[in-house]
Amino acid sequence: MVATQYTPYALPSTDPTAVHRGVGSLFAAAIVNQQFRKMLLENPEAALQKGYLGKTFILTREERALIVSARARSLSDLARRLTNS
Repeated sequence: MVATQYTPYALPSTDPTAVHRGVGSLFAAAIVNQQFRKMLLENPEAALQKGYLGKTFILTREERALIVSARARSLSDLARRLTNS
């Protein structure tokens, strides 16, 4: 039996602050937890799949793709790459 992992994606919202809430949660987790931060920078796909404290991050497909492909060396580098895209 093969288990399928569900990855949630954000639904369109009329609330402009809701658009990047998942990215904010992701950065908050990375700031407070060194182990999660290291995983996010070294293996972002695994970090996004695992989530933090049992919760996954609600990201758009575009946000997820940018995070996974960023190859960032630090959180500030990741933030810069996300905001410059």
